[in-house]
Amino acid sequence: MAFVSVPKDLTKVKNKIILNLTKRQLICFGIAAAVGLPFYFLSRGLIGSSNAATGMCLLMLPAFLFAMYEKDGLPLEKVLKNVITVKFIRPPVRKYEVENLYEKKKILIKAKGGTVRGKSKKR
Repeated sequence: MAFVSVPKDLTKVKNKIILNLTKRQLICFGIAAAVGLPFYFLSRGLIGSSNAATGMCLLMLPAFLFAMYEKDGLPLEKVLKNVITVKFIRPPVRKYEVENLYEKKKILIKAKGGTVRGKSKKR
C-alpha cells in the first residue's frame, strides 16, 4: 500500500495552476515579460546586446520579487507596508499613557457640583 505524506499545516499548501506556478507567480512573470522583453528588443540595437540584457533584468527584477518573496507567510507588498508603517508613519517612541478613571470622576463631580449621579448631599 502506498503512503502519502500530508503536511501538518494545510494553509501553507498553495494551488498550482500551470508549470507548477501559482496564479500570483504567473501574473507577476507575465508582467515582467511584458515589460522586459520589449525593452530588450527595442534597445539592443541602440545600446548593445549586453547592456540591453542588463537593463531588461533590472526592469524585471521587481516583478520577480513580488512573485517569489515571502516572509512569515506575507507577500512582499505587505512586508513593505509594515516596514514603511513602522519606520515612517508611526512615532518611534510611544508614550505609555494611563487613563485614570478616578481623575475623570473627580472632574465630573466638580463640573456638576455634586456627586457623579447628579444628586447633591443634603445635611
